[in-house]
Amino acid sequence: MAGDAVERAVLERAPDDRIRVLDADGTIVAPELEPDLADETLRSMYRDMRFSRRFDERMISLQRQGRLGTYASLAGQEGSQIGSTYALADDDMLSFQYREHGAVVSRDLPWEYLLYWMGHEDGNAALAEIDVFPLNISIGGHLPHAVGWSWAAKLNGDERASVVHFGDGATSEGDFHEAMNFAGVFDTPTVFFCNNNQWAISIARENQTASATIAQKAAAYGFEGVQVDGMDPLASYVVARAAREKALAARADGDDRPRPTLIEAVQYRYGAHTTADDPSAYRDEAEVERWRERDPIDRFETYLRNRGVLDDDRIETIDAEIEATLEELVDRAESAEADPRDLFEHTYADPTPRLEAQREELEALRERHGDGELLDYE
Repeated sequence: MAGDAVERAVLERAPDDRIRVLDADGTIVAPELEPDLADETLRSMYRDMRFSRRFDERMISLQRQGRLGTYASLAGQEGSQIGSTYALADDDMLSFQYREHGAVVSRDLPWEYLLYWMGHEDGNAALAEIDVFPLNISIGGHLPHAVGWSWAAKLNGDERASVVHFGDGATSEGDFHEAMNFAGVFDTPTVFFCNNNQWAISIARENQTASATIAQKAAAYGFEGVQVDGMDPLASYVVARAAREKALAARADGDDRPRPTLIEAVQYRYGAHTTADDPSAYRDEAEVERWRERDPIDRFETYLRNRGVLDDDRIETIDAEIEATLEELVDRAESAEADPRDLFEHTYADPTPRLEAQREELEALRERHGDGELLDYE
């Protein structure tokens, strides 16, 4: 199917007409939408999904050992994160909330990324080198910035799109609606990617918005919203690709459709909201197990095996590479030495008298007691 036809087939449909290419058992259910991807690309997608799951497990383990700060798990959402990012150009701007580690993995996750989760803001700086906005913690606060960036790209004539990830809970924040409205009015090349994992911390999807779908919210702002099976990496790829192409396409005669698109990726968060959360207090484990039957890695692996792209030997090689890479990432991050004085470096462009006083007080404490005593929690 040609590009324009794919865009119409994918984007011009009812917001509750969920797009799926792979069934839960890994079989193709929409052959007309199956992307024509090279075997090496497909294996790379699988590697990144598998890496993301293992990264998740390792980070949670480190947090439990006191070697990492509070961490947000991505397990169950690998399909949407990797599939959508592979649909982008390398220099498209990526903006994410805090759970989309897989999107960063697809951009060759830098070792400094771990520093952020270890409490060092410097870990955010490395993301700029791979065209990723700094990680955002405030819910939905990054959406207006992503729209502003894409508007600037449009005004500058840059052929780059802005893809912004956020959770379903963010759609109840004012920043979401302001960003959507601005994107629609100013026709910005923005792809809004909502990772609907069914829970806004402990608030179920149906209890935080009365809309039948999140995708339909786009209609209020004059552009298209589409729903996709977020646990299907091929469907996530196809939809994100179509939305990106639409965002950057030159206007055809008489075609005045706005460029933005809202994608609702329906999926499930297997783990806790963060390592400071206990999901057993608000959800049934049987529900989690039902969603695990649609696991994005399992269904993609089955698809690749059926195509002859993947076998046991290749998976064994991939796993060995993943473990070696993770070991190197953790070793480098844990060997980095922090300078307490960095706390004061970027608070203000020009330090205030109070900030200077605080810096002097810290230095006096270090001189009087030594760093070892100050770091002794016992």
